[in-house]
Amino acid sequence: MDQRTRAFITQRLASASGHLSGVERMTREDACCIDVIRQIQAVQAALNKVSVMMLETHLDSCILKAVQGEDLAERERMLGEVACIFEMSKKHNYSIEGE
Repeated sequence: MDQRTRAFITQRLASASGHLSGVERMTREDACCIDVIRQIQAVQAALNKVSVMMLETHLDSCILKAVQGEDLAERERMLGEVACIFEMSKKHNYSIEGE
């Protein structure tokens, strides 16, 4: 992963962490449910963006190497991992596009 991507992902994770801390605080303080839900959605959006970026990085590096390589077992393993990610995203109703 390049430095720019790593920095962006780190920033997004810090943002998600901050929002999650806000959710905890708001819950303790008995904040309006809609406001808490909005904060939860902000955490989810930040994590979805990180997930998409990590998947793109994985596709551009690890998967590309495996597909171009000679090791059929490694290629199948890598493609299986990606298929598993898509299956999990469907089960959890995530948007792979980060929307």
